[in-house]
Amino acid sequence: MIKKAYDKYVVPKLLDVCCSTKPIKYQRDKIVPHAAGTVLEIGIGSGLNLPHYNLSRVDKVYGLDPSAELCDIAIKNAKEFDININFLINGAEEIKLKSNSVDTILITYTLCSIEKIDDSLNEIKRVMKPDAKILFCEHGLAPDHSVSKWQNRINPIWGKLFGGCNINRDIPDLLLKAGFKVHNLEQMYLPSTPKIVGYNYWGSASI
Repeated sequence: MIKKAYDKYVVPKLLDVCCSTKPIKYQRDKIVPHAAGTVLEIGIGSGLNLPHYNLSRVDKVYGLDPSAELCDIAIKNAKEFDININFLINGAEEIKLKSNSVDTILITYTLCSIEKIDDSLNEIKRVMKPDAKILFCEHGLAPDHSVSKWQNRINPIWGKLFGGCNINRDIPDLLLKAGFKVHNLEQMYLPSTPKIVGYNYWGSASI
């Protein structure tokens, strides 16, 4: 009962704060403005990407998230922007959209916490148009053993505290194993961020 209350009332606010730091806002601004056409944002959360959209490029946004609590925050935040958006309160393993219907998949700081990652990536592939692209920015497994060994040690506890977040996922490898082609991959430790959660990957991917 305590865990359910923690996950429902504490985790959403905790994630909102953790994902609002200046380095992460800067990362969002590298990726989000490139979204175009019909956009599906996986893990829209509280709507932290909304200020970064280039609305002249976007026709419609579908914001998907399994957390009704975070979606409630996002709905309030969306009112500040003139954006055509529909919210889908659901997990990425079952996306309630037609096949071949999306131009851009936007994923920021979400692949770390998707439980059914293989099923979700297959669903993402299903809804993508043949020429669609994934825009991603994620934290994950660091290349330095001195950091990754601590990521692996802390990960089980970290996930329980932060809504199932995994700090040791190899994001490019996940995309490649799911059959995507990865483009323009960049990576680095974010400044002013603990290294165990600060190694970032960003770029794009296609079918």
